Amino acid sequence: MKMLLLLGLLSTTLLPSLPHLSSTQQSNEQKHVAIVIDDFGNGMKGTEEILSLPIRLTVAVMPFLSTTEKDAKLAFEKGHEVILHLPMEPVHGKKSWLGPGAITTDLSDDEVRKRVNKAIDAIPHVVGMNNHMGSKVSADKRVMRIILEVCQERGLYYLDSKTTGKSVVATLANELGVPYLENELFFDEQYTTSHIIKQANLLMNKIDVDNEIIAIGHVGIAGEKTASVLKQYVPLVEKKAETVTLSELFIEPEDVTEIH
Repeated sequence: MKMLLLLGLLSTTLLPSLPHLSSTQQSNEQKHVAIVIDDFGNGMKGTEEILSLPIRLTVAVMPFLSTTEKDAKLAFEKGHEVILHLPMEPVHGKKSWLGPGAITTDLSDDEVRKRVNKAIDAIPHVVGMNNHMGSKVSADKRVMRIILEVCQERGLYYLDSKTTGKSVVATLANELGVPYLENELFFDEQYTTSHIIKQANLLMNKIDVDNEIIAIGHVGIAGEKTASVLKQYVPLVEKKAETVTLSELFIEPEDVTEIH
């Protein structure tokens, strides 16, 4: 598995097997699946359905949009973990797709730092962040260093959504001592139900060979389809693994700073 952990935070250590558990129960306790849902904050399709799923999710909320605060608060109230879905410049695509407060490679150091801090402040209950788009910024050492420095200063972890194979997040996070994780699977980069089911089946197969898995879905165009497929697959996943939030994968909850 590609997930990397820093600072000697070894809470990806598997839960100890207990004598009274069956072998199947032991296996389930030793495997963890974290499902992240991106693109909250703009009243997107599937928002209500996703937040009502019977598992704890990690909910990535975009800043400065019409339902940013509402979605973050509702997610928290429903027991989900909240992270900032930071808009970051891609290699291909229009800047207008990113939304307000986006991080682009033409910004000065001071402006990058200012925008990242403002975005964090816009999200109630935030404990981490990941990138919205961001294939260009994720490969830019100057800009990515500033983003991770702010994570360090604010006590946040970073999830690299892995929108580019040229990401410098791992190297810089290791250097700065920022806890980070890496996405392994997108449910809905194609918007058809058949594709989402295919990816859900891939997740099921990954559980058999990996102890910890991170997968990302989205609200929006495919949001209702993603919610419907996940609703069917959650019971199947939970027969094989424990569903957890990102912070539960690698650090104790009390070690995560909640920013209000």
